[in-house]
Amino acid sequence: MAASQSLKLPSLNNVEIPVHIIHTEENQIQEPAVDELDYSQRGQWLRAAVLGANDGLVTVASLMMGVSSVKEDVKAVIVVGFAGLVAGACSMAIGEFVSVCTQRDVEIAQMKREKRKGSSKSDENDEKLPNPVQAALASALAFAIGAVVPLLAAAFIRQHKVRMAVVVAVASVALVVFGVAGALLGGTPMVKSSARVLVGGWMAMGTTFGLTKLIGSDHGMQI
Repeated sequence: MAASQSLKLPSLNNVEIPVHIIHTEENQIQEPAVDELDYSQRGQWLRAAVLGANDGLVTVASLMMGVSSVKEDVKAVIVVGFAGLVAGACSMAIGEFVSVCTQRDVEIAQMKREKRKGSSKSDENDEKLPNPVQAALASALAFAIGAVVPLLAAAFIRQHKVRMAVVVAVASVALVVFGVAGALLGGTPMVKSSARVLVGGWMAMGTTFGLTKLIGSDHGMQI
């Protein structure tokens, strides 16, 4: 909006000359607020979920490929894969529980030091403390979800070579899905994240298959 004001200035002949001064209000352009997600706040649960599922998939698929290199019996492959699922889920839960408990102890100690100084807000800090039980359950569940993928892929296939090919194919697709999901949730490049996860999974499966076959063949071990 523009507003005009009149000022009367005296001239040399003592005649008042009206002068119009126009004031304009500068329009303040405010950029719309962008709803940016704070991806750093997702770090803890995202790490537990994505890494847990990825570890479960790679661990069990690698175990199954290793056993398949020296054993064609589908029952042996499934039993080893299931044992890997249970052991891995327990290991992930215990590791996450210990890790989060340590982090919680450190934060509680820091809160006590701040409370002694009179600069601590206990109610707000209590809400920010990590929950070790929740983190442990999330890690175990994520590992189990990833581990069950190759188990289901191989459970109903009797032919040895076909079973191995299916396990590798299904595991590869699942690794790409996990990589894309992690990239979308974490705000990172999808192609780079997916390629990193996929190549890492191939390396783990290939290394386990090769070393197990080498040991089982050269030394004549009966499994």
